[in-house]
Amino acid sequence: MLSVEALSVYYGRVQAVREVSLAVHRGEIVALLGANGAGKSSLLQAIVGLVPPSAGRIWWQGVQLDRLPAHRVSQAGVALVPEGRQILATLSVRDNLLLGAYQQLARSPRTLLAPPGWALRQPLLTERLARVFALFPRLDERRSQMAASLSGGEQQMLAIGRALMSAPSLLLLDEPSIGLAPNLVQEILVLLARLRDEGLTVLLVEQDAHAALRIADRGYVMETGRIAVEDEARALLASPSIRRAYLGAL
Repeated sequence: MLSVEALSVYYGRVQAVREVSLAVHRGEIVALLGANGAGKSSLLQAIVGLVPPSAGRIWWQGVQLDRLPAHRVSQAGVALVPEGRQILATLSVRDNLLLGAYQQLARSPRTLLAPPGWALRQPLLTERLARVFALFPRLDERRSQMAASLSGGEQQMLAIGRALMSAPSLLLLDEPSIGLAPNLVQEILVLLARLRDEGLTVLLVEQDAHAALRIADRGYVMETGRIAVEDEARALLASPSIRRAYLGAL
């Protein structure tokens, strides 16, 4: 589904991504691992159009993404759950989720003149909200609360739910476990495995390499902007030399 070919990203004179090539196939979880500063987040941001690549190509189901602005990438079916969640704290849980379907709302000229609550009467959005609330019952219980009142784990659920509201075919997640208790991390990873089994394709950036590889099909390890290692997830976990060099002790 996704093919990144010899991609490079610069911030001024600093090169964050160095001729990276990787592939993500339909219906799999691919883990993208590496230390802080390895270039993982920059790669995700380039894929979704938030950072322009200086070289290379990004192909998504035959469409060249590196030529598209971010909103067109979203319309093509690619959604990002950013590092730090970036929810809108002063909006309700429900309104944060509705913003995830903004591209669908923005396509309709009725939106600008719609009365309050119009969005919630649209069958498509109602179905998507119901789906997110079924995945995250705690969000359903807090749908009218301000997002700022949620715990860290609930805010991460909200960030994932917001991305799912766009009905993506490819979900990118940037460090979803940061700041969460181990039991919540496990809950989110189990959910990602469930979504993969239901047909969603996932590219997961994660510091907890062992947890990520246990649910992933394949993995890439980045080091100083380059792909240092790639293999099936179970092979990466089973290799003592790779664990010592890149993943730490089990």
